[in-house]
Amino acid sequence: MIHVVTTRATRPFKIAFIGTHGVGKTTLCYDLAAALKRRGRNADVVKEVARQSPLPINQKTSLDAQTWILMTQVAEEIRSASRHDVVVCDRSVLDNYAYMVLACGRQPALEPFVESWMRTYDVLFKVPVCGAVTPDGVRDTDRGFLEAIDAEVDRLLDEKRVPHERLLAADRERWRERVREVLAGHGLAFETEA
Repeated sequence: MIHVVTTRATRPFKIAFIGTHGVGKTTLCYDLAAALKRRGRNADVVKEVARQSPLPINQKTSLDAQTWILMTQVAEEIRSASRHDVVVCDRSVLDNYAYMVLACGRQPALEPFVESWMRTYDVLFKVPVCGAVTPDGVRDTDRGFLEAIDAEVDRLLDEKRVPHERLLAADRERWRERVREVLAGHGLAFETEA
């Protein structure tokens, strides 16, 4: 069994925005990283790695594709953490695992690693499905698929008792403010910005 061992003193502060694709995670990531940089923090965004996959994604994915995505996510987080004091992730290994579970079923050999790696995030923000997804030529816009992924992420969060902050669909206009309030409670205070 593989366990990830880190201590708060030896790693940067790591934040992840989680949920299905097309819900606003990327916008929140870049907004947060920019605000942190304005405060003088050495922050980086770990981009969604599925877009780089050499294998089919979305509903045509495979176990190999999802394993590549999950492991590349981990590698990118390690790379970013080696150079920055705050890492903002556009996904976590849990949402990558949710895509795998939906497409290929549970993977008992990977679950202990996913559970262990989830402890490396300091704060997780669950971003809900709200509104239509804008086609970008890469990610699937099928509403049923988006909702199935969202439900699987929620199920895994509950099953594995992963601490997280839920952003509310009805409160989308306040997401940015809510993220900053939560992070201020973790010592990442933000000055008032116009």
